[in-house]
Order: sequence, then structure tokens, then C-alpha cells
Amino acid sequence: MTAEASTHARPRARKKRGRAIAAVVVVMVAIAIGWDTHVVEQGAESDAQSGQFSAERYGQEQFPEIRQSVESRAVDAPELARALADNASAAGERYGVAGGIGPIFPVSFTGTVGEGKSGIYTIDIPDMPEGTRVRVQTGPAINGTALRDATGDISFGQFTNQIEYQNAGAAINNAMKAEVLEGVDTASLSGKTVEVTGVFQMINPRNWLITPVALEVQGE
Repeated sequence: MTAEASTHARPRARKKRGRAIAAVVVVMVAIAIGWDTHVVEQGAESDAQSGQFSAERYGQEQFPEIRQSVESRAVDAPELARALADNASAAGERYGVAGGIGPIFPVSFTGTVGEGKSGIYTIDIPDMPEGTRVRVQTGPAINGTALRDATGDISFGQFTNQIEYQNAGAAINNAMKAEVLEGVDTASLSGKTVEVTGVFQMINPRNWLITPVALEVQGE
């Protein structure tokens, strides 16, 4: 090989080595990115930021535990109504869970659905004391935080701020809607017989607004 050929060969060899090294670097970077990539399911809030609160995920996790607690403690509606009529304070201590403006009561009943407005239906329940009005909310809007507060295990101190606390309550309501009310024709319940387990916050012992954790339409 002449000196001139040798001189031309060395730059070509260096270029080949340079391209090979660059290719290796690209592959290593791609592998590193792959290891560090977090796949987020569509519709779920991102977990990419460590410690970020996901109300949707929280609601989905908490509702089954709340439902189990309510169902295990639910009091037959006529029995609870009589206890409230006799001594509301004592009934709260015996059956309820302390809430901000009144105790939260777990209750169950079978009754006939009456008139409804904005997804809230009155229920005619046999053997109820005269003058006690029972209503069930079926959506689309589920109001209040009775589900969040039903067990006494969820408190403001577990959250960063009031917004998270409120969002947790709304998310639990949404999880209930998805699991309990999704398959129910809530627009045509009047006249039907329903079995309901749920909770209400006592503001007036003779006027209950039930948020269900279970609702079954008989014959369907």
C-alpha cells in the first residue's frame, strides 16, 4: 500500500468508528427512555408526577369499602324511624356515624317508588311511622358527601386541602353511580318496587334523602 492510500484509509476508518459509536449511543438512550416511560391508561389521571392526587382513582378504591361497611351496619328503615322519633340523639349514638351537621345513618328498605323530580324519588315504605318522608337520589347529579362520611374513616386531615377533600367526595359519588346506577333505568322508576341500602345525613329526622350503595328493581 502506498503512503497516499494509507493516508486516505485512516480517515475512512475513523468515520466508520464514529458512526458505530453514535449508533451505540442512540440505542443506549432509547433503552434508557424505555425504562423510564410510564404508560397512563386513557381516562385516568397521570401518575407521572409523584404524589399527585387522583380523585377518580381514590373514589374507585374507596367505594367498595364504603359499600361493605354500610351494608353490614344498615338498619331496617321502620326500626330506625321509630328510634329517631323516640330519641334522635340516642339513635345517632347507637346507629350513626358523626358528621359535620348531623350523624350519617346506614339504612335498608323495600318500598314502592313514587313521584320523582330531577332524579330524586319518594319511596313508600310499609310500617314507617306516619310523617316520615323518604327520598332516594338516583342521578344524574348525586349531591352531598354522605357516602364519603358514612364510615367515619375518611377525614379532612388525610388530604392536602379542602379542594381535594371535596373532590374525594364527588369521586366516591361517581364511583357509586358507575357501579350501582349504571344499569338502572332511573328515568322510569315510578310505580316500581325497589330494594335499597344506603345512607343519609340527619338534618331533619322525619325527612331522609338517601344516597344508595345498592339499589335493585324487583322483577328486572
